[in-house]
Amino acid sequence: MKILGIGNALLDVLIRLKSDDTLSGIGIKKGAMDLIDRQQMIAIQQAQASLERSEAPGGSVCNTIRALARLGADVGYIGKIGSDAAGSFYEKSVLEAGVTPFFVRTEGISGCSTVLISPDGERTMASFLGPAATLTANDITDDTLSRYDCVYIEGYLISNEALFLPILQRIHKLGVKIALDLSNFNIVNGFKDLLSEVIPRYVHILFSNESEAEAYTGLDARNAIREIAGQVAISVVTIGKEGALAGSGNEVIAVPATGGKAIDTTGAGDNFAAGFLYGQSAGASLEQSARIGALLAGHVIEVVGPQIPPERWEQIKIDARDILTPSR
Repeated sequence: MKILGIGNALLDVLIRLKSDDTLSGIGIKKGAMDLIDRQQMIAIQQAQASLERSEAPGGSVCNTIRALARLGADVGYIGKIGSDAAGSFYEKSVLEAGVTPFFVRTEGISGCSTVLISPDGERTMASFLGPAATLTANDITDDTLSRYDCVYIEGYLISNEALFLPILQRIHKLGVKIALDLSNFNIVNGFKDLLSEVIPRYVHILFSNESEAEAYTGLDARNAIREIAGQVAISVVTIGKEGALAGSGNEVIAVPATGGKAIDTTGAGDNFAAGFLYGQSAGASLEQSARIGALLAGHVIEVVGPQIPPERWEQIKIDARDILTPSR
């Protein structure tokens, strides 16, 4: 199964703060996730120019697609970036990860999520969506979509009226499977009517965490998984340190969480989705796919940031093969 991702292409800029006074100085509440404009983004980054920082291509779907590529899957990614150095860096990084890029470029500055890390490790995020939020269905060709067996989409795109519903309809018409991640319980609460319409009609695999599943169904995770499995071919609900549930028809399986002490849970859901989709691309069972998802999530929570370090991937691939081909 070849998988294509469509998401908000945002460069992650991680900055380690020396003091929380910086946050009050720029008017952002600690721990918040705020949308900012272009001038605010430039001002924040210039003010912190002397601090330790790192950059990586971000966005939920991009994290998943890059992890899939590391596992050896045949994957592509669609996003909209600017004509600046950040856009070039983003595209180069995606390509180097083994992903086939289908970027739409526009003049100007690329989208960016500035992650301000306090001395105690808490993260405050200020996101400038930029051109990422202006991607439309017309920017994506049927030829690109039809090259793949499954298209993976993030729920954040539901606020983009020129993209979300039109692209779901076109993908469905082409006979390509759709995997959707609900992204955030606020997204579910804000767009529940539309989600209730499109999920049973277009979605093949639905990913959610416990709070998103509850917001969508009004039920706890173990009952929500059965409710959603009645609407889609495969439903996946991650439940934090308790692991994950996966359901299809009348079958529901549970897998435990893996990994050591959680240092940072950023990207856990993105990497779980990568492992699960990889399992499905290899023809694995629900349980095998969920175990590979838990394997990746267990690795990413042990490090800071949403990316698993390069040196871990060889062992991860060995462990994934062992899950797919257990000894007799």
